[in-house]
Amino acid sequence: MHPRRGEAMNDKPLRVVSISIGSSKRDKEYSAEILGRRVHISRVGTDGSFEKAAELMRDLSPAVDCFGLGGMDMYLWTTKRRYVVRDAAKLAENAGDTPVVDGSDLKHTHEKRVVKKLFEKGLLRKGQHCLMTSGVDRMGMARALNEGGMNFIFGDLIFALGIPIEVRSFNQINIIGTLMLPILTRLPFKWIYPTGEKQDVTKPKHGKFFEWADVIAGDFHYIRKYMPMKLTGKTILTNTTTAEDVELLRARDAKYLITTSPRMGGRSFGANVLQAMIVAISGKRPEELTWDDYLDWAEKLNLEPDIIELNPYTTYRTKASRISDFGSDG
Repeated sequence: MHPRRGEAMNDKPLRVVSISIGSSKRDKEYSAEILGRRVHISRVGTDGSFEKAAELMRDLSPAVDCFGLGGMDMYLWTTKRRYVVRDAAKLAENAGDTPVVDGSDLKHTHEKRVVKKLFEKGLLRKGQHCLMTSGVDRMGMARALNEGGMNFIFGDLIFALGIPIEVRSFNQINIIGTLMLPILTRLPFKWIYPTGEKQDVTKPKHGKFFEWADVIAGDFHYIRKYMPMKLTGKTILTNTTTAEDVELLRARDAKYLITTSPRMGGRSFGANVLQAMIVAISGKRPEELTWDDYLDWAEKLNLEPDIIELNPYTTYRTKASRISDFGSDG
């Protein structure tokens, strides 16, 4: 049994470990002094192996203050309900008494706050075309983009299920989520999301949806997997990007890369890492923290977006208003 963090051993470094079903090529370690505490962060990929992830959780649990669950969601959402992803919940059981978080509480709170600030700064604008890879994964971001007046295509059907159907509104994605999440959350997670070595492969697909968009938002693994050879003038709003990802987007002529958290040690860590860090520093368990608490901690930790202008001299204006105007998929 872990001692309650903050009640004892305050001089001991806090340890946060993100166990990811993703590629081990994206592993990273980072240490920093944060609000007077030394915090050591590790991201460990298992190349798609749930068995290795479970073993790591069991082995590391006694020395870890909070686990982040990377490369998969433990919860998917509509505006009114949270759905538990069966594979993720089963994996989290291996952590024993050590808390496990997937970042969804920060996606609902901090990411929504960040998007509102981006509208205020003029980096996002009413009327822009936004392709969001998955609304049910980032409902807070989706809500804020919707409130800012974006024109949407949600990619939940396109990217997760390979169904090239335009979901055009925030209300529609809520309805689809209500109908489909009770089923999808019980499927093997590998069926609906790139894991392991699949995260290292880019196979351009669904090109007309990318071409339509001014802003491409949401999960970066979906973006990387399907993005076209050119993203000229587009803004990428995401998280969990490495230095290699930055250069990849620069080479494809994207205009801006905006991550919803600052870069630490040369990369932006996932929301699961940031939530695990907050849990560890707070000395509380996740169920003891409210969404207002997470907003307060995000302010204390100065979790501001990182904004990189990749190609200052590129410009782009959407010329077509409907997907059909772009012709065949690519």
